[in-house]
Amino acid sequence: MLKPYQKAYLKSLANSIDHRHLLGKGELDDSFLGSLDAALEANELIKVSILPSSGSKAKDVGKALEEKLNADVVQIIGRVIVLYRRSVKHPKIEVPCRKEDR
Repeated sequence: MLKPYQKAYLKSLANSIDHRHLLGKGELDDSFLGSLDAALEANELIKVSILPSSGSKAKDVGKALEEKLNADVVQIIGRVIVLYRRSVKHPKIEVPCRKEDR
């Protein structure tokens, strides 16, 4: 679980991300989850956009992605979800940690 100051830091990094993974009419199938899993491992911080044609709500999709991908939702703005998960093989992002949190 991310602390508010960690989420703020990750939000600032997410501003520069242009590439988004698009969720359309289809549900969260295995191929889409697999591509998100690979993207999280490679980049640690990704954006997922929910197309208007999808009947899903961003909050519901965010909760499902958190559970299925073992990731943290950094923020949800409209139909865009920002996800973070630390890479196991090649961590790139150093999330700040305060002494009192250790």
